[in-house]
Amino acid sequence: MTPKDVVRRGRLAGERTGEMTQFLSSMNADRYIADADILVDMAHVLMLHKQQIIDRETAATLLRALLEFYDEGIPEAAFDEGFEDIHAGIESILIGIAGEEAGGRLHIGRSRNDEVATCIRMRLREDITKQMAILARIRQVLLELAARHEATVMPGFTHFQHAQPTTLAHHLLAHESAFARDYQRLSQALGRVNRCPLGAAAFASTGYPINREYTAGLLGFDGLVVNTMDAVSSRDFGLETLAHLSLMMTHTSRLYEEMILWSSPFIRFVSLDDAFCSTSSIMPQKKNPDTAEIMRAKAASVLGAFVAASATLKALPLSYNRDLQELTVNLWRGVRDAKHSSGLLAGMLETATFNTERMREEAGRGYSTTTDLADMLVRRLNLPFRTAHSIVGRAVQKGGLDLSTLDSASVEISGEALSTRGITVADVGQALDVEAAIASRKAPGGPSPVAVKSAIKEQQAELEKDREELERINEAYSRAVSALIRDAGRLAGE
Repeated sequence: MTPKDVVRRGRLAGERTGEMTQFLSSMNADRYIADADILVDMAHVLMLHKQQIIDRETAATLLRALLEFYDEGIPEAAFDEGFEDIHAGIESILIGIAGEEAGGRLHIGRSRNDEVATCIRMRLREDITKQMAILARIRQVLLELAARHEATVMPGFTHFQHAQPTTLAHHLLAHESAFARDYQRLSQALGRVNRCPLGAAAFASTGYPINREYTAGLLGFDGLVVNTMDAVSSRDFGLETLAHLSLMMTHTSRLYEEMILWSSPFIRFVSLDDAFCSTSSIMPQKKNPDTAEIMRAKAASVLGAFVAASATLKALPLSYNRDLQELTVNLWRGVRDAKHSSGLLAGMLETATFNTERMREEAGRGYSTTTDLADMLVRRLNLPFRTAHSIVGRAVQKGGLDLSTLDSASVEISGEALSTRGITVADVGQALDVEAAIASRKAPGGPSPVAVKSAIKEQQAELEKDREELERINEAYSRAVSALIRDAGRLAGE
């Protein structure tokens, strides 16, 4: 027998069809916030008692039932799709257990509008901190790999063409820098997520003498969403989170793309662990980077969740509208896909084997040190850079960088051969040396061993600060929940 929805019984008559009930129900998404809802209920009851809106006996009766839900799990009947949402389900089951005299007072001074907004924010802040922890692990793996590959020479690319030589450490540090910014963006968004809308009620607050600051503190929020209409109708905190996750997934997708390309037989820079690969059902020789390919596709899924959520919100008048229920579905989809796919990245990198010999083999190809040759001509002969650039470029067009070809190119460009101005074969060879080219780039952020060592040290220090801050945030949330459960237990007489 389908449980009775106590929210509908007064105003609405008639039974819904199963199809209509399923269409309106948010139960699939609400399972994600059900635990948060129990905490919100307990905080609300404690506040109602503190403000003398309900008596101690009523509060104790409600809290005993809620603590049982917290300890033993929410009864499955509360998730029946006969209820529009988990909030109505929990309240209905609670009334069935505690009786309407006590259970019917749970919803004094609030609405499902502020209730669900509070639950979403509580669950989302947990998801954000988990994602930050995943990013911290990815960054640590990248820094450790960079430290092991400070001297691993490889080609750098622009337009996916050989450009200039660099090191694998330099390349990996570029990815770590992007993930560090992703971390900071999520950290900043967390401050806006962690604001409490509870007490806004439907949108115009309530005439009861509630204490919004008290419930916000019990639930570990940093403060209030002050305007009550904004509190129930805004979801920009969710859109902001999805936007940051979309950008993070763009960065992960770029790295996955490189792992896919680098593991191909054409490039052979890396071999991915078999655990992250699949084979063909017909071609027994295949080792396909399927995991990375699916991860790459998840970037589109997260972006799609952001676009869908944004489109849901863009034309809604204030204040609350039921459309927001569908926005929440996309929020959880984006959060889930981002967490699952990025969570595998660290393991993929840790178990990958880099082919350092193959990287070194390609580092000097494609005339990748010609910029250094042009720079040498500028320094030695005091040529304008554009003139030196043209001479070297013409030599490449002629098919070589030997001194004879350079002389011919120089005559065409400047009217004089380089050798007549003192440039020797040894000078050309030294200018084109890959290791020398890398070692010369000592400016901050460059690929030289000196610059890379400094960057690793600085980026590691930044990561440690981020980890310490994340630990403080998680501890604060944990303390708040522990104190809430303790206070609820005391009032319940347990």
